[in-house]
Amino acid sequence: MKRNILKLSVPLLFLTACTKNITDYNKETKKPATVAAGPVFTNATKTLADGLNNASVNINVFRFTVKHWAMAVYQDEANYDFFTRNINGAWWTRMYRDILVNLNDCANTINKSTTMQADVKANQLAITDIMEVYTYSILVNSFGNVPYTDALKAEVNFPNYDDAKTVYADLLARLKTDIGNLKPAAGGFSKAEDIIYGGKVAMWSKFANSMLVKLGMVIADVDDAAAKSAVEMGAANTFAVGEKAAFTYLEGSPNYSPLYNDIIVGARPDYVAAIDFLKPLTDLNDPRKSHFFGTNNAGAYAGGVVGKVNTFADMSKPSLQVSAPAAPNIFMDYMETEFLLAEAKERGYNVPGTAADHYMNAVKASIISWGGSQAEADAYYAQPQVTYATAIGSNWKEKIAYQKWIGLYNRPYDGWVEIRRLDYPKLTLPYAPISGFPNRLPYPVAEQQVNGGSYTKGAAAIGGDKVETKLFWDKF
Repeated sequence: MKRNILKLSVPLLFLTACTKNITDYNKETKKPATVAAGPVFTNATKTLADGLNNASVNINVFRFTVKHWAMAVYQDEANYDFFTRNINGAWWTRMYRDILVNLNDCANTINKSTTMQADVKANQLAITDIMEVYTYSILVNSFGNVPYTDALKAEVNFPNYDDAKTVYADLLARLKTDIGNLKPAAGGFSKAEDIIYGGKVAMWSKFANSMLVKLGMVIADVDDAAAKSAVEMGAANTFAVGEKAAFTYLEGSPNYSPLYNDIIVGARPDYVAAIDFLKPLTDLNDPRKSHFFGTNNAGAYAGGVVGKVNTFADMSKPSLQVSAPAAPNIFMDYMETEFLLAEAKERGYNVPGTAADHYMNAVKASIISWGGSQAEADAYYAQPQVTYATAIGSNWKEKIAYQKWIGLYNRPYDGWVEIRRLDYPKLTLPYAPISGFPNRLPYPVAEQQVNGGSYTKGAAAIGGDKVETKLFWDKF
């Protein structure tokens, strides 16, 4: 027996002698413990673009909500069903887990750097925060009160829901700080990492200022003084003609547009033009119509009823331009900024120009950005129903909102915000709605189950977790 023990002890002693520290076996050799900030920022930005650009009924259904598109077969989402496919949960998870967590990790990595040049570090932190502000604004505008102060703290398992108006005030303050911290003469993220501006910090300053105007205008009906301050500050350095914040997809897989993936690669025979949108395009001889939609199988333009079964072959479909593999996702652009400045003038804010000129610039810029000519833009604007003095609408808000609804085609989330904020155009309900018009998304079921105490307080504070509940800035 002793002899057998001795025989076994020899290889064990040999193994122990060769392995000084067995904890080495726990080291990850193929998976990095940390990831550089740049790729994390890139991933978060693309994930945000994908969500805003998508048309999947599991991800983004706002094209039906604003009545730009209708469906041929499946009508749940078009009829305001946000529960069957957990659309609200997917939207929430994308913004928090897939974008904000990554941006927060990105900022933490940048802050820990001891080798980065100071101005480059300041720029990367400001740019990261600008995208955090953008994402949080989407959450507030989609749900109302949301986790904010404790949302990204790993040690907090059940984050409270912050008051939406308080969150918005902080977002505006953060944007102002970010603008002040940007150093346009220094570098930021690399050209490959910055998929919006390719490393051009000066353009991030323009984006942040334009966003300051945008977020300021959202609260204009409930806090005119704060809106005025934000808009007047941002108006000094907004987008010029042709400028925008956008992510342009690539021709090849896996980086082509989600719309191309869904409509062309997936060959989905379901998305069609909504008659509510196609009719005014036709009535106003809008040169964007052929850029927005193709014809039906008979070669004619025809729109479907939102929420009702429509024969796919008889309907116009999204154009090849819309579903092109490299078609960009636009976060914000000159057109939108000009509409906002037209509104700012009408509200009496101290910004350059006139309301009529800003409105005209916006309308024409939209046409040209879609591929229309200057002559087409001029002819369209010259129509009495379009030109500012006599445009469709009984007041400035309705005039601006109507053309903005058209201009924000293929940017459905922004279109949803503007319809609620400006209250125009007055859209009819879909064919068989299960609720009233969605003024917000309901909180995810997972929040009710996992973070029930905070959910209950947050829902009560806004007046109830219903789609019809209006957000704090939606007063009219």
